[in-house]
Amino acid sequence: MSGKIVVIGSSNVDFIMKMDHLPRVGESVPNAEFMQTFGGKGANQAVAVARAGGSVDFIGCVGDDAFGTQVIANLKQAGVGVAFTFVEAGVASGAALVMIGAAGQNYLSVAPGANHRLSRDHLDRARACIAQADLVLFQYEILPDVLAYGVELAHALGKTIMLNLAPAQPIARDVLRRVNILVVNEVEAEFLCGFSVAPGESAQRAARFLQTLGPEVVIITLGAAGAELAAADQQHTLPGFVVPAVDTTAAGDVFCGALAVALAEGQALPAAARFANAAAALAVTRLGAQPSIPTRREIDSFLASFQ
Repeated sequence: MSGKIVVIGSSNVDFIMKMDHLPRVGESVPNAEFMQTFGGKGANQAVAVARAGGSVDFIGCVGDDAFGTQVIANLKQAGVGVAFTFVEAGVASGAALVMIGAAGQNYLSVAPGANHRLSRDHLDRARACIAQADLVLFQYEILPDVLAYGVELAHALGKTIMLNLAPAQPIARDVLRRVNILVVNEVEAEFLCGFSVAPGESAQRAARFLQTLGPEVVIITLGAAGAELAAADQQHTLPGFVVPAVDTTAAGDVFCGALAVALAEGQALPAAARFANAAAALAVTRLGAQPSIPTRREIDSFLASFQ
């Protein structure tokens, strides 16, 4: 592949509060730290691609509010192509409220706003952009019928399709059969498999099962435990990197963006997944979604320290 990547998905403005512990129902935590950043799984993955050295365009929708203008400006600054990032009138941009505890775990609530305005018509208007891509990356913060149409369009154009089934939602088998690379975490894998998934034998079994649904390559991300990979007749358990976690928000998005870059560069699957693991590990040591995304130099330097 020549390296051109298109990300189709969501963008949000994130409102983040970092606190010493996550509140129980009815509890107020009075000493939180606040920050406003940019997020949304699609935009996160697009920025992760750009910072990892890839060429990327983002197809999605923002509102005609001040936040929409800021989202587009932020994507441009990161090096993401926004010619097909559409501004929708009369609707708010997507927003997320994030509460983060001392151990880096989080509560997350999302108001999709303009993300749910992305339509088949938008994808048709972006057809030429998709046609120029080598790899098309999807998540599931857009409407199911739009995801299905986008996958079908990318398939018809002969593109490699990567799907990060996040958040976990029902998906038609016909859509999964069009997917070349499926990336899920333990919770999402369990949603699809119907049995509990954890590092070890159950993750290995889940990866093999998910291949029977259609994807040629299945990757189950396991946080600090690494990742489980299945492709054709090969299977690998990839160790993770142990780092001090500050905020796990967007770790999966960073993994997907970095993986897309490595695969587009022609790296073999295990090496590409290790590169993606390193990017995700760096991301969890920092606060926020897009502010946490590492650059290519940082990823390469981190990996070099383990050689």
